[in-house]
Amino acid sequence: MYLADNWKDYEIIDTSDGEKLERWGKYILCRPDPQVIWQDVKKASQWRKLNAHYHRSNKGGGEWEFFDLPEQWCISYGDLTFNLKPFSFKHTGLFPEQAANWDWFGKLIREAGRPVKVLNLFAYTGGATLAAAAAGANVTHVDASKGMVQWAKENAVSSGLGDKPIRWLVDDCQKFVEREIRRGNKYDAIIMDPPSYGRGPKGEIWKIEDAFHPFVKLCAQLLSDDPLFVLLNSYTTGFAPGVLSYMLALEVASKYGGHVEADEVGLPVSGTGLVLPCGSSGRWTRA
Repeated sequence: MYLADNWKDYEIIDTSDGEKLERWGKYILCRPDPQVIWQDVKKASQWRKLNAHYHRSNKGGGEWEFFDLPEQWCISYGDLTFNLKPFSFKHTGLFPEQAANWDWFGKLIREAGRPVKVLNLFAYTGGATLAAAAAGANVTHVDASKGMVQWAKENAVSSGLGDKPIRWLVDDCQKFVEREIRRGNKYDAIIMDPPSYGRGPKGEIWKIEDAFHPFVKLCAQLLSDDPLFVLLNSYTTGFAPGVLSYMLALEVASKYGGHVEADEVGLPVSGTGLVLPCGSSGRWTRA
């Protein structure tokens, strides 16, 4: 498992009854998690000291209940600083488990000994963008949501990376990739974190079970002659890590050789010493 175990400002304290108890900086949040199927094992005292609780509705969605939580606050991971706020469907603007991947590709970029151009697709609030830029890469950040791209820019400024070579683009990822192919642009690394379902700025529909493999195949055309890595992330139930490694083997390793691996991504639970699975990642490297 790819374990994100270097956090100081974030931890999962406990899990039970479909929920996880988390510390984000100095604030304690309770949020639903579909992986937490075990019940009646609440041990941590912080369950009774919440700053906010996201209640899931039986009809889908849900809503926040606030006790003592600011509209916005920050946490750090190494030299990176992220602005957080509770918003739609339980999210805070960051997926802490992805730090396992930030550490992995950050090391690859720093040790490459050459300029590295990274394309980050479905880039959200920019965690991977900032990690790549901090390691020295030139990054193109693409997301269909104007609000998410603005949030990512704010995170870059908070992290002292506002002047780094980052290209911020609000665009449909598929159409952007198709245009980049026509332009003949190339990248040394590609990161993608596609949603299970989504819509582009002009109503373009994305269904991961139909679109993921064709999109990986398309993106492979953007790789340079000497690519460094490709990272695929998935939070979709039913997409085993092996599915990601199979796609990477078909579309990347078949041309460039190299090494493919995939596994679950996880976060340690401090109260039990166990690990909570949080999606899957597939990794390809040239070496």
